[in-house]
Amino acid sequence: MPTPHPRAERRPRQRNRHPLLLLALLLGACAEPQAPTPERAEGTPPTLAAEPIAPPPPAPAAAPAPAIVPVEQSLRVTASAYNSLAAQTNAHPSLTAWGDTLKPGMRAIAVSRDLIPLGLGHGARVRIDGLEGEYVVRDKMHRRWSKKIDIYMGNDLAAARAWGRRQVTIHWQP
Repeated sequence: MPTPHPRAERRPRQRNRHPLLLLALLLGACAEPQAPTPERAEGTPPTLAAEPIAPPPPAPAAAPAPAIVPVEQSLRVTASAYNSLAAQTNAHPSLTAWGDTLKPGMRAIAVSRDLIPLGLGHGARVRIDGLEGEYVVRDKMHRRWSKKIDIYMGNDLAAARAWGRRQVTIHWQP
């Protein structure tokens, strides 16, 4: 540790330990003396008159903020179908990459990872042109895929094969 310069003088820093007392003394010295009242005898020091502080007036009512309606997004993607079969996945065919358990009859889709930053993350609701209702994003695909979705078709292998691979437009609100 370096030693301080011999001429450097260290003095303890003085702090004002009673700032309110100092403020009261300054205000008392600046106040105008009050006229003697029956409560205050002649010769006693004057005190500051305590005036009640009025509350601030109420703020005017602000107009309600306009509702922000998210714009629906749409994108043309390649759509294929998949099933809960070990031959198509692994030893746990009903378990998704996000940890959800798929059951036949669910309207679920898997999305390629490039779609996740666009608002198609886990739990996003998607409409698919040509199919009824809404599908929920429950699974994500391998990184090698882009602009692609897989539609979950339970255990119905024939329906998945009949669907094949198609170009569809999907719609969602981010």
